[in-house]
Amino acid sequence: MAIPIVPQLLRAHLAELAENDERHDGRARWESRDTELEIGILRNAEGSAKVRMGDTIVYAGVKFQIMTPYPDRPNQGGLMCTAEIRPVAGRNWEPGPPSPESIELGRVVDRGIRESGCIDVDNLCIIPGEKAWQVILDLFAISDDGNLFDAFALAGIAALKSAMLPEVRFEMSDSDRPLPVSKIPTMCSYHKVGGRFVYDADGREELGGDERIHITLGDDGHVHSLQKGLKGIFTESEFSEIMEHAQSRCKELREMVLNAEEAG
Repeated sequence: MAIPIVPQLLRAHLAELAENDERHDGRARWESRDTELEIGILRNAEGSAKVRMGDTIVYAGVKFQIMTPYPDRPNQGGLMCTAEIRPVAGRNWEPGPPSPESIELGRVVDRGIRESGCIDVDNLCIIPGEKAWQVILDLFAISDDGNLFDAFALAGIAALKSAMLPEVRFEMSDSDRPLPVSKIPTMCSYHKVGGRFVYDADGREELGGDERIHITLGDDGHVHSLQKGLKGIFTESEFSEIMEHAQSRCKELREMVLNAEEAG
């Protein structure tokens, strides 16, 4: 199948910039776009957050419902994460059922949070075998200019950190209590553009780029999830370089969540 002429020209332009260690928007190779995080942004959610990374804007909302524990896990509650990108977010998104891309977004974010163990699902049990809390994390994009993965992951963990279990509404207690979240897993994503990996690719770099890597790290620097997307390969030295930057950047993102929590 022929490659559209615009991506071909864009790839050539990005490759030319890469030869001079440049990016089309003037950023350095490992430099992120301006990133803003707000919590408590959605009135009807039990926990919420908004993230702006350049012109990428996403929201995360947390709701709770009562579930019947699974037979093989009678003492555990549940976690469900979904991502939705409406057509207003960008020209590549269309109405209808979830696309494979949006499903992948939700699953990659879910995996980083779930594998970190930051939510103790045993703590969500109300009556063993009968009732438990299910945590529902909904992610929405209203503007997509690249790197929805990191934006969703940051908004998601910030929303969970701010969430309150609605025990008053369910007549379980005289007061609500915070959702216990013991860690702050954060994600960093890297895209191969012009033959070299860059951090926080924007929409043009994603369109003219190749394979990508998503890394979720925990408070202690341990890898909770590692996802490779699209076709292509990376070398051991490339991965070492990426991991070194991810360790540093994830700490900065974790501090951003803590600062937002204190300010909120």
